[in-house]
Amino acid sequence: MSLTPDEMIRFVDDLYATTGVGDWDKAADMLTDDFVVTEADGLAMAGTYRGKYALRDLYSKVMGMVDVAGLDRVETTAGKDHAVTILSFRFADPSLAPAELCEMFRFRDGKCCEIKPFYFDPSAFNAAVEAKAKATA
Repeated sequence: MSLTPDEMIRFVDDLYATTGVGDWDKAADMLTDDFVVTEADGLAMAGTYRGKYALRDLYSKVMGMVDVAGLDRVETTAGKDHAVTILSFRFADPSLAPAELCEMFRFRDGKCCEIKPFYFDPSAFNAAVEAKAKATA
């Protein structure tokens, strides 16, 4: 079952809402069994996370590393079998620049099979990791 661009955009909105409230079982139902999310080298959470609970594992790791005050989504656009969302992380420390990124979502059979984030400047996220580490040391 293929999703239309409008259905993919709604799906992404629903997935952000679901993960935002920590409903990891519902999120797992939205992902393929072989789901993968890959964080690029150079980021504190670099690596490949696999499986239906990969988002939960990554979310827990990221939220343990930084103090996020908000996630601002600008817009999602969709095409053939993918959608891309423009967003930024705002950090609790107002002196830190937001981490700006795009997340690419790929779909297969009505579910998300891959997420690949692309950070504009990874140093903004890494600075937030360093700030939290100093604050808790």
